[in-house]
Amino acid sequence: MMGKADLIDAIAGTNRGLLASEQQKQAILVAIANLEDLNPTPCPVEASNLLNGDWRLLYTTSRGLLNLDRVPLCKLGQIYQCIRVNTTSVYNIAEIYGLPYLEGLVSVAAKFEPVSGRRVQVKFQRSIVGLQRLIEYSSPESFIQQIEAGQKFTAVDVPINSDTQQGWLDITYIDNDLRIGRGNEGSVFVLSKT
Repeated sequence: MMGKADLIDAIAGTNRGLLASEQQKQAILVAIANLEDLNPTPCPVEASNLLNGDWRLLYTTSRGLLNLDRVPLCKLGQIYQCIRVNTTSVYNIAEIYGLPYLEGLVSVAAKFEPVSGRRVQVKFQRSIVGLQRLIEYSSPESFIQQIEAGQKFTAVDVPINSDTQQGWLDITYIDNDLRIGRGNEGSVFVLSKT
């Protein structure tokens, strides 16, 4: 049976799934399912001490995220999901790199609501797309502080209708430093706590 180290080894070198062959994808999904069976946290949504914090994406099958790497002259940098349990907020942040001084950022802010011990309903509220320099982006933490302070950015900064833009996420594994989730569009996410 594969454990955490085996999953990390399986996803190494796949660049979050961008470079994974079909054979690697299948092996990773098996390793994920095996690890989910060993979830040490029966009700992940209730484990706020584990859930809260900044998570870096290690692997995903999400086409929406992986397609950000297909924009001409751009490469996908780090992707973060930052969860603030006390405000039921989640911030998805993707760093984009390309031409010098034109590094970008794609971010979505949302609210989440627990609906079971492992599922959260997610309602998207705000999208921010722009250049890191104009946004004065230095880290996910400082960026989130700016958002929470109500700052408007020199970027495409628009509200999202949360009645029409929502989804759910099942947290199928969580411990002190690893989280696995499965989304309503069939995507799988493996993240490590930063």
